[in-house]
Amino acid sequence: MIEFNLDKGSGVATYFQLVHQVKQALRLGTLRPGDQLPTAREVVERLAINPNTVLKAYRELEREGLVEGRPGMGTFVRQGIAGATLAEHTRLRRSLEVWVREARAAGLDQEDLRALFSVVTADAAKEGAA
Repeated sequence: MIEFNLDKGSGVATYFQLVHQVKQALRLGTLRPGDQLPTAREVVERLAINPNTVLKAYRELEREGLVEGRPGMGTFVRQGIAGATLAEHTRLRRSLEVWVREARAAGLDQEDLRALFSVVTADAAKEGAA
């Protein structure tokens, strides 16, 4: 089961952070069709947030067809997000970990890494659109 975490200083709406974390878990294969999401009550108790925030996130995921609410039972993953296989994710993650260690050894800090990664992914997106 997914455990939500919030970054209160990110400036990103709380409900959107929850939506993003579910989508990320689907992409990485840590959530699969049939898995149950925590109940709104569990999320509220753990994160000390408004129940309507959790319900808004779950409604958004439901609207996108990723989850479905089952009355009296909870909210369940309906479908995954197509992408690389879990084995591919693992291979790419290891490669990225090596890159991060090399970048750290070269003196880059967290913000440098984010900036460089953003530029490279933006450039790759432009190339893909061309």
